[in-house]
Amino acid sequence: MSERVEIDGYDVEAVEAWIRDNTQGLEPPFEWVQLEGGHSNLTYALTDLKGNRAVVRRPPMGELLPKAHDMGREFSIISGLGPTAVPVPIAYGYCESPEVTGAHFYVMSQVDGKALFELEDSLDYLTEDARANVGLSFMDVLASLHSVDPDDVGLGDLGKKEDYVGRQIKTWYRSWEASAEGASYDDPDLHELHDFLQSRRPDQGPARVVHGDYGLHNCLLSEEGLLTAVLDWEISTLGDPMADFAYALNTWAEPGDKLVNKENAPTLADGFSDRSELIERYAAKTGCDLTDLPYYISFNHFKTACIVHGVYARYMQGQKSSEGVDLDYYRTRIGVSIELSKQAAAELA
Repeated sequence: MSERVEIDGYDVEAVEAWIRDNTQGLEPPFEWVQLEGGHSNLTYALTDLKGNRAVVRRPPMGELLPKAHDMGREFSIISGLGPTAVPVPIAYGYCESPEVTGAHFYVMSQVDGKALFELEDSLDYLTEDARANVGLSFMDVLASLHSVDPDDVGLGDLGKKEDYVGRQIKTWYRSWEASAEGASYDDPDLHELHDFLQSRRPDQGPARVVHGDYGLHNCLLSEEGLLTAVLDWEISTLGDPMADFAYALNTWAEPGDKLVNKENAPTLADGFSDRSELIERYAAKTGCDLTDLPYYISFNHFKTACIVHGVYARYMQGQKSSEGVDLDYYRTRIGVSIELSKQAAAELA
């Protein structure tokens, strides 16, 4: 570790000096190793000469949207949830000043475990017996998150507490309408879903911290199939826990699904629980009323269709390079999401 290397987005010497002066138990110089995932944030594992480990995380390079990649927000969330039953990394320190390395950043503990992105990750990392543990642990952690009163952990101001789903529908429908011309793609079913979802919104219960992207790609798992940490809290806010729960279910593909948003999802491997087991576990842990669950499943598929539609439009307009990109995949995924949303909505008719 005596040889200094250049790290994109980081002034290594300045960041190491800040960590030395503002955290405990870490002694630079560090070995820097970039970590996968992380929503394009520049995330590195750090190891000092004594083997002490940490993770440093900052926004990506270039011009960013005003509220995107808020490292201070992430740091506040893992700090607040640290004393709870939700497994999160330990928050070591947050540097608000961009003078150190050109952007704000934070430092947290490095947690052992592996995230699952693809089917191959499950096959390579987990035995079939271990896969049987994942779904229950996945739901237990989500239930723990939704049992936390945000006011009790200093997160009561994380976002608006009322009408989470209604606000989300308005936001993503506006996105669809703004992208329709650029995408050269509109669908009357999407508009009908919008009207249905707005008219049938269930009453929201007490607001809870919602992760917003809770899936195995944002969780670390032990080799025994137990969650060791939940990561990537940057879009977390306060809202309806049932929406968070339904989103997690929508990420959980199972063998036999006729329509899937991801063909090689990690949960397609043998041994994983099916969605009915996840629903039973979450309901048992939270005591939630499942009457409106199809609504929330429909809402999340609607939202996914709008998000993917926006990405597709940027490719079609040349705002993102489409070199090597399968544009048909995005168009197909939009259609699949709309169809899945319609199927769930039909259960409420």
